[in-house]
Amino acid sequence: MPQTHPTSPRTERVPVALLLRPNHPYRPADSAGRALPDWYGIHPDDLALLIARYTRDGDLVLDTDAHPTVAAAAEHLHRCSGVVVTEGEQPPARLEPAEGGPPASTRPDTVLVLATLPRLSIDHRDAHALSRALSAWQALLRPGGFLVVLLTAGPGTGALGHRSTVIAAALSAGLVYHQHIPALLVPLSETEPRTDPRPAARPPLIAGRHVRTHRDLVVFTTIAPEATDA
Repeated sequence: MPQTHPTSPRTERVPVALLLRPNHPYRPADSAGRALPDWYGIHPDDLALLIARYTRDGDLVLDTDAHPTVAAAAEHLHRCSGVVVTEGEQPPARLEPAEGGPPASTRPDTVLVLATLPRLSIDHRDAHALSRALSAWQALLRPGGFLVVLLTAGPGTGALGHRSTVIAAALSAGLVYHQHIPALLVPLSETEPRTDPRPAARPPLIAGRHVRTHRDLVVFTTIAPEATDA
């Protein structure tokens, strides 16, 4: 998971962690008793773990999609939550408090923004459009805050290009690349398939494509995290 303190004076490689999907025996529910859906394939428990690693009690977590599981996880962890609303295709973005959340005048600075790409309002093939969107989300963060971008796909958007395009756009917007987290959607095989004397049959295809096994989360920060400790 995220490392926010350097372990040596040498330049370290960006940490890479697996957000594993264990066999969760239950489905968490919200305050009304309704089962919480996955966050684009990521179990609510894993989403809560992600939020917990980047925030502390009372911190503000913003979500670009008003996803109920984000709000529920923030409440469970004693964080404040809100929604990022983009007017049209261009920044700036504005904030809306979550139901029952504190008004804008009393909310703390944003520590974490959770965003998904691609979006219908952003041309993900246009690096400048991506950079403008990332810059708008960055403007909501306090120094040392984090932007977590989940690379997914949505109706009418097609598949997102390589994550390097998003990383380049974020760097252009002034963000610092912090971490890449592959979030597994299926359990890992207990053995290396290529060394199994009885190899399994080829996995089934859906519409000519392999079943998606993971999603990429790319994490950025406004400044190097260790600078906030100075």
